[in-house]
Amino acid sequence: VQLQASGGGLVQAGGSLRLSCTTSGGTFSNYIMGWFRQAPGKEREFIASISRNGRDTDLSDSVKGRFTISRDNAKNTVSLQMNSMKPEDTAVYSCAARFSFSSFTAGRTASYGHWGQGTLVTVSS
Repeated sequence: VQLQASGGGLVQAGGSLRLSCTTSGGTFSNYIMGWFRQAPGKEREFIASISRNGRDTDLSDSVKGRFTISRDNAKNTVSLQMNSMKPEDTAVYSCAARFSFSSFTAGRTASYGHWGQGTLVTVSS
């Protein structure tokens, strides 16, 4: 499955941005979807994941209450709505897909077999 992320850009602190990730080449509903980010000089960080049917989600403590993950299986798209953004949210954000038979989302350290290219998000103070 191929993934294409979009929606990154420059936003002021306190603002909002919505990232989208569109997939092709596979049955989208067979995959748990995740969002990760990597800031300069730092390791890649789990941000959010969503189960195959969208009913189960997980968000990291650093973004819980500010970010929301959702998916539209009819459009093969997973989105990350980012609100109340902070300068520390600045990073390259990547989407990923994990094939699964489970009805639940994956653990935060689970491996993902498919990755899209990143999209840069910059939050100015």
